[in-house]
Amino acid sequence: MASNSKHDLYDAAKADRLGFWAAQANQLSWHKPFTKTLDWSNPPFAKWFEDGQINASYNCLDRHVLEGRGDKTAILFEGEPGDTKTYSYSQLLAETKKAANALLDLGVRSGDRVAIYMPMIPETVIAILAVARIGAVHSVVFGGFSADSLRSRINDAQAKLVITADGGFRKGKAHALKEAVDQALLDNSCPSIEHVLVVQRTKTDVAMSAKDVWWHDALAKASPEHEAEGFDSEHPLFILYTSGTTGKPKGILHTTGGYLTGASYSHKVVFDLQRDTDIYWCTADVGWITGHSYVVYGPLANGATQVIYEGTPDSPNFERWWEIIAKYKVSIFYTAPTAIRTFMKIGRAVVDGHDLTSLRVLGSVGEPINPEAWHWYHDVVGGSRCEIVDTWWQTETGSIMISPIPHAFKTKSGSAQRPIPGITVGIVDENGVPVKKTADGSEAGYLTIDEPWPSMLRGVWGDPDRYVETYWSRFKGKYFAGDGARFDGDGDIWLLGRIDDVIKVSGHRLSTAEIESALVEHHWVAEAAVVGAKDEITEQAVVAFVILRQDELGDAPNEEEIGKVLRSWVTEKIGAIARPRQIMVVSELPKTRSGKIMRRLLKDVAEGRPVGDTTTLADSSVMTAINDKLHDGAND
Repeated sequence: MASNSKHDLYDAAKADRLGFWAAQANQLSWHKPFTKTLDWSNPPFAKWFEDGQINASYNCLDRHVLEGRGDKTAILFEGEPGDTKTYSYSQLLAETKKAANALLDLGVRSGDRVAIYMPMIPETVIAILAVARIGAVHSVVFGGFSADSLRSRINDAQAKLVITADGGFRKGKAHALKEAVDQALLDNSCPSIEHVLVVQRTKTDVAMSAKDVWWHDALAKASPEHEAEGFDSEHPLFILYTSGTTGKPKGILHTTGGYLTGASYSHKVVFDLQRDTDIYWCTADVGWITGHSYVVYGPLANGATQVIYEGTPDSPNFERWWEIIAKYKVSIFYTAPTAIRTFMKIGRAVVDGHDLTSLRVLGSVGEPINPEAWHWYHDVVGGSRCEIVDTWWQTETGSIMISPIPHAFKTKSGSAQRPIPGITVGIVDENGVPVKKTADGSEAGYLTIDEPWPSMLRGVWGDPDRYVETYWSRFKGKYFAGDGARFDGDGDIWLLGRIDDVIKVSGHRLSTAEIESALVEHHWVAEAAVVGAKDEITEQAVVAFVILRQDELGDAPNEEEIGKVLRSWVTEKIGAIARPRQIMVVSELPKTRSGKIMRRLLKDVAEGRPVGDTTTLADSSVMTAINDKLHDGAND
């Protein structure tokens, strides 16, 4: 049964949606109060709380100190080698003030873009909050992305400064970051960059040029005093690049007041945050939206105490996460189904030896969690006593949209269940007509968001037409999420995954077109087609089919070696997350008479299904040859 207070949220949002959102926004501290909640006069371009002024960094730091919570722990940092550091809210504020002044000393001003390419260390959070504090716009690039990916994002945003580190620790050794920045900036290929600010983390030798400045030197020279000014609610806060079906990454733009409202409200409600007693840990990297909303802005705006861990769940062994939960007495834990499935495969012994009785809420993010993983998470990690919140949302939505709320309703394994209070979603058929709910559930359809929400993206950076075309053109007046969904007999929502040419690997979206473009850049490859195939651990894996240029091969190695070279090539061009599980060399790709590649048939082959209808192909024997070849064995 639900508690009344939980139901009250749903009732209040239903009775007066805009009044509800105004009340959530007013939980924050505004430099200038807003009087207008929503301007939707020019859809799909929303303005939320537009006449108000706010500072995101002030809300995450200053106000807690001013309200007497400066001594409260903000960050419990655990480095991969085992080094630790604790920051109170006062200490985090002091460092952020100095970092803000260091940025100003380097010429960064309100509206300038700053690229951040960092490991998971406290300085990354400080850098983000310092950029926001002065009204600049951060563009965080995941530290696992290649120099090429970093360069394209810097140039698209026209960033003025890069904040990076000499490196970070991963899987027992230091991995370079500054080196990738140097490669990205080589031969003035990012002309907008004026300086590179470098945090010393691994203390490995790095080349320092005239543009490069050590973080510790810059902060030592900076004034310790900085007063945060208010910025318009619709002032840009950050750009975060996400894969699209056209190959070129999209710079998703979020603005300050609405985004902060959505992130802080959802963090508090979905995780049932008890500010004074909970220890919270989200395992996401800040290079992804989950890290933005549920490592930086949501927890800190709510005055939470949180764990930040630099490394991976398998280093030095698969007990690392459970040791950390026991050590810090973590009570709220938020991670991805990919990780849970990995632990399932290893077995419960790695979990069972640790005291996890502090846990009370378990979260899942990045992809639908399958019922088997849900039950393992609930029973083995949660000791059959924890609430599980299976959350659905996107980079574009900015904050959680669909999720159970702890203790409000009985949870179901594998279902995100219902939109959180204040969010309105629908499921429609091909023609935009709502699917019919029946006692047995509904047909599968397309998930839509039917009303604007505060943390919604405000556009694609520099390309308003692409924003309209990508998200608002499919179903008139509705945001189309790109995901399929259905209702069950109780009216709860079950997410069915992507319906476009975007692959989801470990919860991270990758464009098939972007991977295909990278493959074709290699001089051996004439043509490529990429599909996502089901994978027990990562939800989907990248499988590529390539046609080689015979005239370029020369003394090229055998097919297995070709596969290894091309997989490494994709890693170099995009990052390890995009590395194909398998590359098949084929003589032809299945195409319609008009020349369109039938990826649906390639997906059938990659997933081991009988090949579907081939009647539209120009040459149906192509699929027979590919199918036969696949069963000869996969390359490593």
